[in-house]
Amino acid sequence: MDVQHFERITAFIEARLTPLFDEATGSERGFAMDDTSRALRALRNAVLEASAVRGLLEKRATADAALGRVIDQSVEHHWDVLRGVARQWEDHADFRSEFKRHAWELEAEPAAVAVEG
Repeated sequence: MDVQHFERITAFIEARLTPLFDEATGSERGFAMDDTSRALRALRNAVLEASAVRGLLEKRATADAALGRVIDQSVEHHWDVLRGVARQWEDHADFRSEFKRHAWELEAEPAAVAVEG
């Protein structure tokens, strides 16, 4: 698994969420204290937290076997969170097939190969 996978899926999700917060689109949501605004903020925060794996992936390169397994499990969990969110827009033209794959399926291929739609 590669940080580029996380960057692509996060960018895809952010592109779907950002207009929901944008006043220019007529949105009144996102920053108020109503339930819809709270849900949007919670979703965005969950996406941002799940996408913060760069340090884990960097640490993985020098980790011993036991720590490596823990890092792998954490990275897989973060990917699953993002994958679940992204699949809500599976019918979107910008959705990539890599967003449907499990973490271990992405591990077997370089990020450049996963770019295909």
